Amino acid sequence: MEIVGEQEQRVVVRGLRPDDLEAVIALDAKNTGRRREEFFKVKLQQNLAETGLKVSLAAEVDGCFCGVLLVRVYYGEFGAPEPVAVLDTLDVHPDFRRQGVGAALLQQLRQNLEGLRVSRLQTQVPWDSPELIGFFHRQGFHMADRLCLDLDITHA
Repeated sequence: MEIVGEQEQRVVVRGLRPDDLEAVIALDAKNTGRRREEFFKVKLQQNLAETGLKVSLAAEVDGCFCGVLLVRVYYGEFGAPEPVAVLDTLDVHPDFRRQGVGAALLQQLRQNLEGLRVSRLQTQVPWDSPELIGFFHRQGFHMADRLCLDLDITHA
């Protein structure tokens, strides 16, 4: 799987592998400022065991791990009559942003989901992340028909 980015830089998109765990943790730590080892250990186990067709992907530029995308496929959650894929992690190294890495990951994901006959992809984005919202908008995402609701049970 290979995609040529907008700046003629080669982005190689491949299935995520168990030996990518440390690279995923390091990339997330670079972007969030904290290491979430246990979180990603569990996430990778779940994502890698789900299907034969890869829905969780890694991106490399010149052999450098620079992006990751974690997706799960759900069948009938929240009363939905059809399967839906949920993108819960899209991380691109700051040095590789605006170089087609995120777009390449999503393009490959679309192809993989079509192979699974999954026609819907959902994600959540914080209100105060206009850059991320803009990226998803450019990729064809729009506001969902459903509201995401939170309840702080410590104050309920």
